[in-house]
Amino acid sequence: MHIGLVYDLRDDYRKLGYGGEDIAEFDSESTIEALEEAIASHGHTVERVGNIWRLTEMLAAGKRWDMVFNIAEGLHGTAREAQVPALLDAYNLPYTFSAPEVMILCQDKALAKTIVKAAGVPVADSVIIRDAAECAHVALPWPLFAKPLAEGTGKGVSDRSKITSPAQLEEVCADLLRRFRQPVLVETFLPGREFTVGILGTGAASRSIGTLEVVLKAGAERVGHTYHNKEHCETLIDYVFVCDAVARKSEEIALAAWRILGCRDGGRIDLRCDASGHPVFLEANPLAGLHPTHSDLPILAEQVGIPYRALIGEILASAQHSLRLSRLPIHRATA
Repeated sequence: MHIGLVYDLRDDYRKLGYGGEDIAEFDSESTIEALEEAIASHGHTVERVGNIWRLTEMLAAGKRWDMVFNIAEGLHGTAREAQVPALLDAYNLPYTFSAPEVMILCQDKALAKTIVKAAGVPVADSVIIRDAAECAHVALPWPLFAKPLAEGTGKGVSDRSKITSPAQLEEVCADLLRRFRQPVLVETFLPGREFTVGILGTGAASRSIGTLEVVLKAGAERVGHTYHNKEHCETLIDYVFVCDAVARKSEEIALAAWRILGCRDGGRIDLRCDASGHPVFLEANPLAGLHPTHSDLPILAEQVGIPYRALIGEILASAQHSLRLSRLPIHRATA
């Protein structure tokens, strides 16, 4: 197949004046090189496309591919991860990973929790704060945990996110509302072990490949997978493969959530244990990072005997299987 590679490169956005948390979810040149090589190793030709602006130009000029390998996170709006899939749907082009409605659902952490909770998946109690004045009406038990509603890579999460007083809650929420220009999700704080579960496949064919426990090293922020800890995971976090009873329960919950949300091809589900030691769904990651040695899913895959090339091959195979019957011939409108 001729495969177009769509991505957001950190260096491209640095040239436009962005930096720090603005580009935290975007990819490095080494990730793109690794993906290009891994896709080509399965006999495909790869064409670098770049971000949605370049993709739009190429589509408008008549460019097409047999499939698009999409890892673009998007820059603007709380539905940004859905923008490339929606554009590709409009052009009737197959692509890897989840459909736009799934991307929107998973990016809105509160909405994703509502959906999986209705299906019986355990979640922490939470409220949405759209104005700092609403903090006075929060009736959840202390301590609490506050984070942006629709961010990834730990953006907006730090040791300050663990809230122990009404004054702190209002202060932290006001800061997050100002910085991220989106609602804040306030949850009951979960004090137990933290896990990420890797998933490959779609629907009934999806499976858990295992669980990593997030173990914080000396010098790490103590509340978990924060932005700072993730950016410096090589020195601040040990990702420990675990297969005990709690990990197996986490995998059961993760796989149920993956299927309920309609995620495709590959990704991660994050969980954390409550005060009783029971794993609880935190969020879904239908567009997980794919750096060979820095991102959680490839790290996990390597630990369970799935080399990077094989991981990318499984994602491509899942996309081909789930999309091969879903594309109809294009009938272009005429003026």
